[in-house]
Amino acid sequence: MADNDQLQVELVAADRTVWSGQATMIIAKTADGDIGVLRNHMPVLSLLVDGVISVDPVDGDRMYAAVDGGFLSVANNRVSILAQYAALADEIDVEAARAEFEAAQGEDSDEAQERARRAEARIRAVEKAS
Repeated sequence: MADNDQLQVELVAADRTVWSGQATMIIAKTADGDIGVLRNHMPVLSLLVDGVISVDPVDGDRMYAAVDGGFLSVANNRVSILAQYAALADEIDVEAARAEFEAAQGEDSDEAQERARRAEARIRAVEKAS
């Protein structure tokens, strides 16, 4: 597949580049709903919500990552996903995420609800990857 048939993708967290490479498709959850990005997609700048992103790399199986909000930028077959936290499914400790989810469920505050949403995204990423 020629380079012009691919997307150049950068998944970046505040502390590191989580994944960078060529992909054929990206699916992400934005504030306006799910978005799928293929080659030659129109330019987009969107707010991401806590959730799961899927990446179909040119070489290999579909990958899943959990993100805590952030931004999605698409232009000229380049996709940038910037988040405070992002991790590939195989990097996530699912038992720790489940414990965090259960602990947050027992509290009644906006902060606890946010922690629960983020933990749930991590759990979903691992479940989709398996």
